[in-house]
Amino acid sequence: MTSQAGTSPLASRTSLVSSYLVKQFRANLQAYTLVLALAVIWIYFNWRTDGIFLNPRNFSNLFRQMTVTAFLSVGMVLVIVTGNIDLSVGKLAGFVSVVVAYYQTNILVDRFPDQNTLVMVLSVIIGIACGTIFGVLQGYIIAYMGVTAFIVTLGSQWFLNGAILLVTESKTIPADRPVFEDIAKGYLPADVGWIIAALVVVWLLYSMIRGRQKKARYNFKLSPLPLDLAKTLGLAGLFVFFVYRVNAYKGLQNPVLLLAICAMAVAYMSNNTRFGRYAYAIGGNREAARLSGISVRRNIFSIFVLMGFLCGVSGVTLASYVGGGTIAAGNGYELDAIAACILGGTSTLGGEGTVFGAIIGSLIMVSLTNGLQMANISSNYQYILKGIVLVLAVYVDVRLKRSR
Repeated sequence: MTSQAGTSPLASRTSLVSSYLVKQFRANLQAYTLVLALAVIWIYFNWRTDGIFLNPRNFSNLFRQMTVTAFLSVGMVLVIVTGNIDLSVGKLAGFVSVVVAYYQTNILVDRFPDQNTLVMVLSVIIGIACGTIFGVLQGYIIAYMGVTAFIVTLGSQWFLNGAILLVTESKTIPADRPVFEDIAKGYLPADVGWIIAALVVVWLLYSMIRGRQKKARYNFKLSPLPLDLAKTLGLAGLFVFFVYRVNAYKGLQNPVLLLAICAMAVAYMSNNTRFGRYAYAIGGNREAARLSGISVRRNIFSIFVLMGFLCGVSGVTLASYVGGGTIAAGNGYELDAIAACILGGTSTLGGEGTVFGAIIGSLIMVSLTNGLQMANISSNYQYILKGIVLVLAVYVDVRLKRSR
């Protein structure tokens, strides 16, 4: 039986689905390209290292290695979205790690010699407070005193480099208390990992259903249910595979769980709150945002405070991972964080970027570094390759914006 137009309902439905798929592909071309690039990198290095690159141990290590710079890139997304830049994040994370190590070794351990949990909690509070306070100072100078973010953060980078040398006195300060080490080096039991995986699957399905209900309530056009279901189950499958893979080694890593919590919180703020929407509006057109009643200064100030907080989290993780504070703490991390954001689709022109993209960008950066090291390729070529990849990412971003 055919419709009046002579086309069967099945053919019409198939045409609608095909049209929707084409639109989705074009709208998310950059995201799909990013995921494809990550897959190609993994396949190549796994072949080059005879399967060692993706064995459970190195697979787990990849995600652990990316956490320090991924914390920075999560905050850097909003900084770049508003048309700013922060060159101090690497050294701020390094300074936090040094401060945490100094207080832990010279003050906390002496006052609480047998209370490792209390030492860990106080170390975390001190580190996060240090990063947040510095973020407040930088944010005030940039937002309310009107000094360009590039100059302020460049000056902060130099200041923090000197501060690290002063605190360490050119020596490594240990921070290797048992419970504190678990922040970056600990694992969750396999059963806990599977419980988290089940919760994530349920949450993804609930979010899909809830989203469709909201769209229907406000008469927005709904995408085909099978496609939404396939997308949701695909994401759920990837997470279940990740948990299966890391459980094959020692379990879900503590720092990866902390990163996931931070990333989801920032992603929620950027997508579902005025704070996030105002950030994208400022990056898209600052003057229009100001004229529409958005407090540009307050929003930018808040973003740099958030960046300082995440630098604190990153610095605490770094101190736990390294086991102390070193004179080279945080070297080059700001470049990796910025590169991860740009690789992940954050536009250098402002107004565009996602936390998820920044995480994938961080994973690409650490995969390149880890893979090149395992393939015994000189570090000189590693820097050259990273530079080429970054320039290509910016070029693609500019071309895509012009085509739109």
